[in-house]
Amino acid sequence: MADTYSTLTMTLEGGDVTIRLRPDLAPEHVARIAELANDGFYDGVVFHRVIPGFMAQGGDPTGTGMHGSDKPNLKQEFSKEPHVRGTCSMARTMDPNSANSQFFICFDDARFLDGQYTVWGEVTEGMELIDALPKGEPPANPGKIVSMKAA
Repeated sequence: MADTYSTLTMTLEGGDVTIRLRPDLAPEHVARIAELANDGFYDGVVFHRVIPGFMAQGGDPTGTGMHGSDKPNLKQEFSKEPHVRGTCSMARTMDPNSANSQFFICFDDARFLDGQYTVWGEVTEGMELIDALPKGEPPANPGKIVSMKAA
């Protein structure tokens, strides 16, 4: 990994969400998220699946939950890091090595996901903006990522 990123700033319609990146847990996933963010991939992408008390999922450029970037899927980088409020983790299919660009942010304790999904970061500021995202699968008027940048 040529660049080392420590923070991701996700600008939503209501303001900024700051995410501490965890390359110590998932270096390849952090590199992918940072690369896509800095390329503008996530700009304008919606949260297509927002389940109260569970999580908000986004990262599909089509907004359907069925697609990702044109980059190859990533091998899993599972860890013992718990899925708790503010945890940022990668979405995938039943294949553990199918993460690509979709991610989710936990609203609450979701420890049943531990060791099965790749944790790549944690929200340190702005969690109230994630809490305020429109709910639904998909939401009638989904919340949108205005821009996302890694530094």
